[in-house]
Amino acid sequence: MKTLIVEDDFTSRLFLQGLLSPYGDCHLSVNGREAILAFNSALEDKKPYDLVCLDIMIPEMDGQETLKKIREAESGAGIAPSDGVKVIMTTALDDSKNIMAAFREQCDLYLVKPIDRDKLIESLRTMKLIA
Repeated sequence: MKTLIVEDDFTSRLFLQGLLSPYGDCHLSVNGREAILAFNSALEDKKPYDLVCLDIMIPEMDGQETLKKIREAESGAGIAPSDGVKVIMTTALDDSKNIMAAFREQCDLYLVKPIDRDKLIESLRTMKLIA
């Protein structure tokens, strides 16, 4: 599993990297613009990400806008919505406005911090990203 972790908080980045690195490569990004560059580069190289863990409150481009740009890039590359990268919003925001906006932009899961390790791992199994 190839994962892109988009998180500006150092501790949260390390936590997610520690949880996910046993399952494959983890690339890190600290803001939305950097995430889009990494995502598009992986698409162009024909080595797309399987999973993006995306915080909402990140600098330069928030997570909602970043998710929208990810889905636009996939559409432009001819990737059907059902075949796109799995996106888990990992955020401290627990309000209906942000939750609905994330699902409207086609996130696959919305997890509120602090992230529960067991829930994350079970979600990866449900999404068939790990066995």
